[in-house]
Amino acid sequence: MTGKLGPDALAAALAATGAADDAVTQGPAYGEDAAAIDLAGAGETLVVAADPLSLAAESVGTLAVHVACNDVAASGADPRWLTHTLFLPDDDPDRLRTVVEQVDATARDLGCAVVGGHTEVLDALDRPLCAMTAMGTTDRFASSGGAEPGDRLLLTKGAAIEATAILATDFREECREAGVPAATLDAAAGFLDEVSVVPDAAAVRDAATALHDPTEGGVATALVETASASGAALAVERDAVPVRPETRACCDALGVDPLAAFGSGALLAAVPPDRVDDALGALDAAGIEGAEIGVVEAAEGGEAAGTVRIDGEPLTEPPRDELYPLWEARDAGA
Repeated sequence: MTGKLGPDALAAALAATGAADDAVTQGPAYGEDAAAIDLAGAGETLVVAADPLSLAAESVGTLAVHVACNDVAASGADPRWLTHTLFLPDDDPDRLRTVVEQVDATARDLGCAVVGGHTEVLDALDRPLCAMTAMGTTDRFASSGGAEPGDRLLLTKGAAIEATAILATDFREECREAGVPAATLDAAAGFLDEVSVVPDAAAVRDAATALHDPTEGGVATALVETASASGAALAVERDAVPVRPETRACCDALGVDPLAAFGSGALLAAVPPDRVDDALGALDAAGIEGAEIGVVEAAEGGEAAGTVRIDGEPLTEPPRDELYPLWEARDAGA
């Protein structure tokens, strides 16, 4: 039935408080409408990012935490606190428990405290909807718009890390029917454990002029957004963008461009030429793959700032994420 969950149903959700944090003076509790965080000494700048997630049904709680925390990390901050708004299609306690346990485990892994939120049933939905807000502090805010001509573009891990995990779980049967081996799908599903860019950002942020977290629309959209925010042009070589074999197999099977599919797990960084070795060395020391994929350029005569050239072909608009048609086809056939 539509409406707020009662005290008993909320008990499991309220037990998920993530990592302990002494700055949290009021955390989640039945009857409380807000969290309280004592910022004295926490840092100079509070960074806040919010994102909803609904389509990755199998791992919605895990991905919701990572997507929000990645945005904070890609701004140069360490994520510390989360608020979680959860809409459920029904009052199934097992569904609630699954999502809450995913949120709790992921928050704990990242050292974040779940400090509050809201949970209710909305029967107009057919899957859970998680809206997560992440907060963190930093003494050096990093924007997406700081890239300067001459900077080199680095990408961590590879394209479509998140999309690969979604294809291997939500679309496993379709991939299998298209000839992707079970062992490849099992390995691809494990990419869900790599969608955090918190360690990636910590490794490169001191060397970077700009950081950006590819999400919807993948690396291609992240490039357009970075170029637009920086008022510059970006030149990228497609073959330089790392694409893992599992990603290639799943994307080829369902006709998905890896550069235009959900990209959480990769971090895009603009780095001055004399700091590239430092950044790549820091990534290597952290056990994170990194590659140089292109360069920041001044916009050419008559060319709009914000243009991305991939193998010389201009891209001025972010592409629609190529996983959406798959979900739409599934819903249409339901």
